[in-house]
Amino acid sequence: MAKAIWEGVVVAESPATVQLEGNHYFPPEAIRAEYFRPSTRHTVCPWKGTASYFDLEVNGKTNAGAAWYYPAPKPEASQIKGYVAFWKGVQVEG
Repeated sequence: MAKAIWEGVVVAESPATVQLEGNHYFPPEAIRAEYFRPSTRHTVCPWKGTASYFDLEVNGKTNAGAAWYYPAPKPEASQIKGYVAFWKGVQVEG
């Protein structure tokens, strides 16, 4: 069971993550939506496509752009469509 933890709170948990390039991508239903806020940030990966971001808000603290996902990935990355990955101090176990 993989877990994403920030500020001592589990923000995502799933036995069915997809591992890609050293990251666990969590299925959309695995995230605890109450901690996620849409971000205006976007980045482009040459082979996965355009990533969108979430800010995390936990216990009154914000971690801007701490989670990302590919809403419409390129065909080579179709297995992570809508799945969410983490960085910027979010601990992923599992």
